[in-house]
Amino acid sequence: MRDLTLNDFTEKLASNSPVPGGGSVAAVCGTLSAALAEMVANLTLGKKKYIQFEEEMNSIIEKTAVLRNKLLDYIEKDSNAYNKVMEAYKMPKETEEEKQLRSKAIEEYSKGAAIVPFKIAETAYEIFPLTEIVVKNGNSNAITDGLISAMLARTAVLAGILNVQINLDYITDVDFVTKYRTLTGELKEKACEYEKKILNYSPF
Repeated sequence: MRDLTLNDFTEKLASNSPVPGGGSVAAVCGTLSAALAEMVANLTLGKKKYIQFEEEMNSIIEKTAVLRNKLLDYIEKDSNAYNKVMEAYKMPKETEEEKQLRSKAIEEYSKGAAIVPFKIAETAYEIFPLTEIVVKNGNSNAITDGLISAMLARTAVLAGILNVQINLDYITDVDFVTKYRTLTGELKEKACEYEKKILNYSPF
């Protein structure tokens, strides 16, 4: 999906197919967040006013490029994970053995469909410290791009978390559910706080 045009992707998104869906959109938001932070760093390089931040900006460019590409791959991974859940629900359930196999597959693939968006949320969270640096030390003419990067990172984290939570409702493994409810709760709180911290740098 990373190779689709924006028009083709949004056409697929708007269709009656359940994939791509919210998890893939979470990954897209994260990708855009990383790209904006990377752009601000690039717009800072070569400016005499910011010469002392050259090394820092080069480091951010490298890190955001890695995160951007990682999140692009998660667009497809999230759709694939959900497709497996749908395939599990289509498994035969005539005999007791078939019912057990089907239930086991649903449980297994539902876990996968929860883990992938959690990884999207985790990866998106990694953008915050990079965005904070470009907002503080980067080209002030592009500060709004950095602020929007922070807003998109928060959206990516929260969107990923929502997709984790809806899948947890279909999982019977209590330890797994408890673990991810705790992790998502903590991550949500941290993301909201970090976004607020960065937006406080806004001169507007």
